[in-house]
Amino acid sequence: MIDAAQIQPKKYDIIIVGGGMVGSALACALSNTCALSDNRGSNNKEGNSTLKLALIEGCKPLAQWPEDSFDLRVSAISRVSKNFFETLGVWDAMYEMRATAYTEMYVWDAGGNGSIHFDSAEIGEASLGHIIENRIINKALIDRVHTFNNIDIYCPNNPINLQLDSGLAKLQLDDGTLLEAELLVGADGGQSWVRQQADIAVTINDYQQTAVVANITTEHSHRHTAWQRFLPDGPLAFLPVNEDNISSIVWSTSAEEAERLCELDETTFKQELEIAFEAKLGKILHTGPRARFPIKGQHAKNYVKPHLALIGDAAHTIHPLAGQGVNLGFADAQCLANIVLMAHTRQKNIGSFKILRRFERARRGDNLLMLEAMGAFKQLFSNNTPGLRELRNIGLDFSDRVTPIKHFFMTKALGQ
Repeated sequence: MIDAAQIQPKKYDIIIVGGGMVGSALACALSNTCALSDNRGSNNKEGNSTLKLALIEGCKPLAQWPEDSFDLRVSAISRVSKNFFETLGVWDAMYEMRATAYTEMYVWDAGGNGSIHFDSAEIGEASLGHIIENRIINKALIDRVHTFNNIDIYCPNNPINLQLDSGLAKLQLDDGTLLEAELLVGADGGQSWVRQQADIAVTINDYQQTAVVANITTEHSHRHTAWQRFLPDGPLAFLPVNEDNISSIVWSTSAEEAERLCELDETTFKQELEIAFEAKLGKILHTGPRARFPIKGQHAKNYVKPHLALIGDAAHTIHPLAGQGVNLGFADAQCLANIVLMAHTRQKNIGSFKILRRFERARRGDNLLMLEAMGAFKQLFSNNTPGLRELRNIGLDFSDRVTPIKHFFMTKALGQ
């Protein structure tokens, strides 16, 4: 390791480790005082903050791809996240590249006849949300980051040493660069290096499931509907993308079954997928490359320390069955940016534990509630236990018939 004592540190107000979707969104929000819920304290008519930021990312982001290709990973973006993107000035770019509104959602149980149908028109909304490829979200945000002159991007660079002392966070990179700031933010994913270096423990809920993802072409149009069937081993979701007959699937099952599904030839995989989905969209005409990733729920026991904060997957991960994971991360980014910008406007120490605890108190409860709810849903639906199976089917049918319950679920899907 290079001797940090011999290096002149580069000084910043905030260092963000992790330039993925959530980290880049935070960088944009911190650079634009228009992201404040209440920006009356700012006298900057251009909306640019005076904070100096460093954004650290280990992998160069994907800048281009074949126009007819689709990313294996997609996100269901809520209304609240869409509004956040509009505030950051990135929504139009995402929409122009490719964003698919879904207006309906249909959920049914393989263990019975229970089902529920959601339609945005019932609550006077144009859609329930948008399905967007992760690479599109990331590109729009990174492109926006490059428009700000107060952000220095270190990429590809990885951190190798972190010190929290003397009222500062000090970070050394793998090329020997030394950075210091009042606040360091870990936005570096579920295996967060920052969280580990800060010695912040996590509670883990191993769902004992692995998700298989692929893009598939069906005989019939998806009709801008998100489809989800609960199978005994886990949910199978079909998420609509821009082409009428192309959907992104997320098939949650056991690790062994996921490995088997990924190794099947295309003909056999199409047949099994069609059966599992009850051919709701007709025949499966084509499947693209498949990938799999383990699913775990985890929650950091603390989000903050003096001069340090965790956001997004670094702080929490949840089961993808409700598609809310990345929306929680964007809510973290917006909340932290609001608190930090307001403190900076009032000339407060943005790295103080007192300031950062406001962020933790604001976000921890909502995140924990969603984490526990997804764990409960997984336990309720991913089994075929007699009695419980009948109960959940009754619950689905009851919820489908009771309008206030349906409307409650839809407003939650919107992020409201």
